[in-house]
Amino acid sequence: MFALLVAFAVSLGLSLLIVHQARQRGHALLDHDVSGPQKFHARPVPRVGGIGIFGGLLVALGWLAWRSPEAGPSDAPHGALGLALLACGAFAFGAGLLEDLTKRVSPGKRLLATGASALLAAWWLDTAITRTDIPGLDWLVSIPVAAMILTVVAVAGIANSVNIIDGFNGLASMCVVIMLAALAYVAFQVGDPLVGALALAGVGAVLGFFVWNFPAGLIFLGDGGAYFLGFFVAEVALLLLARNPGVSPLFPLLVCIYPVFETLFSIYRRKFLRAVPPSMPDGIHLHSLIYRRVMRWAVGDRSARALTRRNSMTSPFLWLLCMASVVPAVLFWDDTRVLAMVLVLFGCTYVVLYWRIVRFRSPRWMRALVSRPATLDEPRPR
Repeated sequence: MFALLVAFAVSLGLSLLIVHQARQRGHALLDHDVSGPQKFHARPVPRVGGIGIFGGLLVALGWLAWRSPEAGPSDAPHGALGLALLACGAFAFGAGLLEDLTKRVSPGKRLLATGASALLAAWWLDTAITRTDIPGLDWLVSIPVAAMILTVVAVAGIANSVNIIDGFNGLASMCVVIMLAALAYVAFQVGDPLVGALALAGVGAVLGFFVWNFPAGLIFLGDGGAYFLGFFVAEVALLLLARNPGVSPLFPLLVCIYPVFETLFSIYRRKFLRAVPPSMPDGIHLHSLIYRRVMRWAVGDRSARALTRRNSMTSPFLWLLCMASVVPAVLFWDDTRVLAMVLVLFGCTYVVLYWRIVRFRSPRWMRALVSRPATLDEPRPR
């Protein structure tokens, strides 16, 4: 718990310092593009929040390593393993941060850097996927090269998925907090304080950033923060599986299913429904639709204050969606059959919700939460 507090305090202070410096003389730190298909902020905002999160983890895990300096990365009880994990994630964080500062690092290069981080972690920390409880795939991962390839693809995919849902104030960061809290809970349930400490330190670091990100939107994660957090969540989950055979391999998948399914559905939607490259950005992710077709009834004018409020009010709907998979995952973390059924149920729920909103048939409970009288020139939602 002390690691959580240290990470929170450092991340909180660094994030505040970035906000202050950006306002004073931080032109290079600001995101001036407010017109893209996935841009929903009203004014330039610093998008290097990953610095505070990485710094918070570095100090917290460094303190834990200092308490047990004799341990090496392969058997370290807390901090030394954590520092090794941060070293592995430096490629993912660095490539994303460079993009935040220069806007010159392509998505392919960022994914390649994240894959390099995953490969290094699999080799150094022994986090390769060796069991899946999926017929056929278990045989495949019994081959070391195949296991390594699947691990790199999975970690890079989760990192990219966190970046995809990073569209509104507090959305990605709170989802990551929920995921890490679930990993910490199960880690302590199976008597693994190592993974529990890593997850709690991550929770603290993200919450330190969250204070300034939600609801005011004073700072953004940026690609550096989003890619690194996705990598961190994936690797903590893989460490939990590697060290605890009693945990179902479907548990971490269900914990992360919201951003993962969002990514897979977006690829399907772009490639097969719209016939455009899967990498082409658009503004019709589920969170974008909720913002445009549900939240418009809560705040209708275009002032900066109204847009910020509308932006922030979008995120809680997606937090609930994230929790809809995380709660059963925590309850049935050792039961593969139940977890598999919940995975299927989540996929069906997501698709039904998406198609209802895209057809202007938002569920009544969503409209009721944000309802306001429509003006004469605004049609009411059906």
